[in-house]
Amino acid sequence: MIYKINNIPVTDLAKEFGTPLYVYDANKIEENIDNLRKNISYKKISIKYACKANSNLHILKLIKEKGLGLDTVSYGEVALGLKAGFLPKDIIFTGDNTTEEEFEFCVKNNVIINIGSIFQLDLFGKKYPNKYIMIRVNPDVGTGHHDHCITGGASSKFGIYIDQIEEAKKVAKKHNLRIKGIHSHIGSGILDTDIFIEAMQIILKESKKFDNLDIIDIGGGIGIPYYEHDKPIDLKVLGEKITKSIEEFNKEYGKEVELFIEPGRYIVGNAGYLLAEVVNKKKTPLFNFIGINTGFNHLIRPMAYGSHHRIINGSNYNSGKTGFYLVAGNLCESGDIFTKINGEKEPYKIDEPNYKDIMVILDAGAYGYSMASNYNFRERPAEVMIKDGIIRLIRKRETLEEMIRGMEI
Repeated sequence: MIYKINNIPVTDLAKEFGTPLYVYDANKIEENIDNLRKNISYKKISIKYACKANSNLHILKLIKEKGLGLDTVSYGEVALGLKAGFLPKDIIFTGDNTTEEEFEFCVKNNVIINIGSIFQLDLFGKKYPNKYIMIRVNPDVGTGHHDHCITGGASSKFGIYIDQIEEAKKVAKKHNLRIKGIHSHIGSGILDTDIFIEAMQIILKESKKFDNLDIIDIGGGIGIPYYEHDKPIDLKVLGEKITKSIEEFNKEYGKEVELFIEPGRYIVGNAGYLLAEVVNKKKTPLFNFIGINTGFNHLIRPMAYGSHHRIINGSNYNSGKTGFYLVAGNLCESGDIFTKINGEKEPYKIDEPNYKDIMVILDAGAYGYSMASNYNFRERPAEVMIKDGIIRLIRKRETLEEMIRGMEI
């Protein structure tokens, strides 16, 4: 059997567009957005898509059409959001170690800025007094699927630590900056509702120290199952707890605030696939290897984080004849292995592969192409999106000529 994405056989996609190839299921993206809306009933909620997860312009346009706002972390993402048609009022900029040029770009484009250090708060205030801003608070709670993705706690570089809030208020007052919102984000890949709500409760508690806030931003971090045994986050329970928490805050605060939430991975992660071709097979005393024509230059998560991605033989799916294989990339690096379990390379049970079979790496829609590179001087792949069975090329494959031309100065 041939594996299909949105009713399109992966072999047809590989034949038409070549490999490696990123494929996105637009209907799945829309379904994920609808699930969020359905389960978080708070009436003044604004969902801001964290576009660092996947910043393809056509995906941004799709998400904009669904009525979401945008969470950005660079002036480039702000520019891309504006190009996609997002209004400035629907974009939030949460940079880290932000340059003056980025501040200037956001101010000129009327994008709300979220500032995460007292030094930068003072830097911004000196140049742009009397502005509305938000501040990012580090709530001393951090979690995530990997140490590199934990963004709260004493060892994190993000946000103004909670014991420095009074100092931040003084700096803002000195420059007549109006703090209109408080933001926090503790990490990514969270599947435990209690951890998410614990951090939210801390931010709500700290927010009471500020007068006349308009916005509480609880960040993103909602995870997706990567292992078959992972249980998806209980979105219904999470939504109920989020709504209850913010409504209780409103009663005590004496004002109905707007709630921002910034999902990225949850919206696009399970809607993305990386297709690659089998180009080699070999054995050692320890492993059977499948060699494919992509590497961590196209999907870095297994190498960088030890992340698990399910991998299937799309040309020979559910054949009943399987083996255990390490799937290896084509880079000149021993760490270029896609089959990882709990951070260590381990064989996966995969339908027996043949030369030129199409291997499908699942759940690759988040932090795939957006973290891709030209390492080993290899081209980045094409991207296609499928909606209602209709295929659309949304990024051309890079060519060697383009890569070389970029250096001919």
